[in-house]
Amino acid sequence: MRILLFTGKGGVGKTSIAAATALSAARAGVSTLIMSTDPAHSLADSFDREVDSEPTSIEEGLWAQQIDSQQRLEENWQEIQRYAVDVLSWTGMDGIQAEELSVIPGLDELFSLADIKRYHDDSSYDLLVVDCAPTAETLRLLSLPEIMAWYIEKIFPIERKIVNAVRPVLSRMKSLPPIANDNVFAAIERFYRRIEGIREILTDAKTSSIRLVVNAEKMVIAEARRTFTYLSLFGYRVDAVIVNRLIPDRVTDEYFDHWKQIQQEHLATIEESFSPVPILTARLFEQEMVGTRLLGQLAEEVYGTADPTSVMYSDEPFRVTTDNGSTLLWIKLPFVGKGDVDLSRSGDELYIKVGNFKRNLVLPMSLQRAQVKGAGFDGDRLRISFEVT
Repeated sequence: MRILLFTGKGGVGKTSIAAATALSAARAGVSTLIMSTDPAHSLADSFDREVDSEPTSIEEGLWAQQIDSQQRLEENWQEIQRYAVDVLSWTGMDGIQAEELSVIPGLDELFSLADIKRYHDDSSYDLLVVDCAPTAETLRLLSLPEIMAWYIEKIFPIERKIVNAVRPVLSRMKSLPPIANDNVFAAIERFYRRIEGIREILTDAKTSSIRLVVNAEKMVIAEARRTFTYLSLFGYRVDAVIVNRLIPDRVTDEYFDHWKQIQQEHLATIEESFSPVPILTARLFEQEMVGTRLLGQLAEEVYGTADPTSVMYSDEPFRVTTDNGSTLLWIKLPFVGKGDVDLSRSGDELYIKVGNFKRNLVLPMSLQRAQVKGAGFDGDRLRISFEVT
């Protein structure tokens, strides 16, 4: 199964590009499902028809799905939520407020990961197109499996043993808050097992690619550059950047001359920033690209005769090499300088912080007994040198 994820700053036309891609693939004979993980669903608006929380047929070979976050919440979070409400109520909080606060922001996005894994595992479709939330939410979404894996593997077993050991004693002390029971711990572990392995799926170069959708605007480009850096930090591969809504040459009204010049300057910046990743473009159309007829035109504009499901570019975000007795770990971090990165180590884990994002990278076995000698940048790659002692 091929997986394509589309993301970008809000308002750049991400959903339209994703829908057009899915439509083009389906019309080429590829069984395709397009799924929205954006809480503000707009797939139905894009196709100009109703789209349900389960796959809805759009036309032959194409289905669309807008995930019902409330339904996923009830399926996956009910037991945990009930415990959270009990704790909040114990503090004296009103029942309605407790219920509202028991739902962690971003859970709807987390639950969508389970759907991605489910469709991948059962191979119901040849292509899954994911219309992601705007970039900040997408970054959080894609980092969650690794963060949760760290908790489940390192903290969860200890926490569960401690609670089970002290529960008989604590249950006799009336002034303490409710203690989580086995059902709560089982619910946490059960949900983790549903998304376990999703990171391996989404970082598999042969399976998954991310496509950034941008407009030729300064703020949009700046955010796309940051997004590209953070995606590389977590090992996700961007195989194309799609520049949407370029004013076409045939627009000759002098009112647009300055805007066209600005867009061309920004387009040059995009090409310079993301090369050698392919840069695809789409002109600004005369009308909203709604419905399958117009989405088909948009797909032709973006891809031409190219196969939209192909891997358009592939690179290795992380690699290990040797040089003069030293082992080098290379991490691709575009648009980042040495002063922007904080690097530390604890045991077999390497901690890398770029801006507000932090990753703990478990070192390969060959590097776990090695000492860090130094670090620096060669082009857009962070080079960390290790020496075996």
